[in-house]
Amino acid sequence: MPKDIYLQPDAPDPVLDEATVLALARRHVPGARAVRAVDETGGEARAYAVDEGVVVKTQRPHRLRARTSQEKEAFFLGQLARFPDIPAPRVLGYGRERGVEYTCLTRMPGVAVRRATVVGAARAAMLRDLGRTLRRIHGIPQGEILASGLFPGDRSPDDLRARLAEAFDDAVGAVRAASDAWGLATGPDEVARRALAALPASDVRVALHSNPAPEHTFVDPATGAYTGTIDFGDAYIGHPALDLRRWRDPADREALFAGYGAEAPVDDEFVAVWRVAQALADLAAIAAAPAHREAPTAHLDRLLREW
Repeated sequence: MPKDIYLQPDAPDPVLDEATVLALARRHVPGARAVRAVDETGGEARAYAVDEGVVVKTQRPHRLRARTSQEKEAFFLGQLARFPDIPAPRVLGYGRERGVEYTCLTRMPGVAVRRATVVGAARAAMLRDLGRTLRRIHGIPQGEILASGLFPGDRSPDDLRARLAEAFDDAVGAVRAASDAWGLATGPDEVARRALAALPASDVRVALHSNPAPEHTFVDPATGAYTGTIDFGDAYIGHPALDLRRWRDPADREALFAGYGAEAPVDDEFVAVWRVAQALADLAAIAAAPAHREAPTAHLDRLLREW
């Protein structure tokens, strides 16, 4: 799969003044009064909190890249809005004005998981709810999404294999670059080879969120209850199991998988792709946090024993 290339890396990236942000917001929310905060944590976008329940999200010019698209996100969220049981932001407006590409959205209640402390039974329940939501997202009609031309991604089993082979190459390289990260007798290259050998030739393809991870999963900070998922700008067409690999802890991924299959079981082919995605997630977790490698290493060892 093509690597990310930022199309205008030297473009200026100013924070918009309040008058400009309010002018954009008032195109869709006439009563908008004030910009309350500016969130810089999004890599490709900047989010301006307007009043209590509105967000104006703008493309950061120097972070413009092919796979991220506010137009795509607005379209996808419009599709999801047809299904009230999918908790996601609702699009109030999208456009290009005053040289700015922007989306005006409702604000997701709560805070991102990475900013909250959610442990034990509350964490497992939150992840199961996220899993159920991902299953519903993957289950919406795909015709208009595919016809839109906005979604890149995999069109064949060979594309899926190529995507995962590249991801394994990156993960193996990261493991090798991390000092003292590896704790298995089987080397990371062999892990990748065996995982890809176990990958079925699956034709299943749907629109994926891409990264429903702690930064994009929102919870009630008081109870830890799941409130919704944000940031669909990197959405692409792929196998649905790939949306279940973004949590480092294997126990988190198991809870997510349990929720995904709670309303209807998944088939053996899905499980086979998910196990390959799990191996990739374990490698990435080991490389990212060698000091906390015990759980992903043990989980990866179990997978290898079963292959």
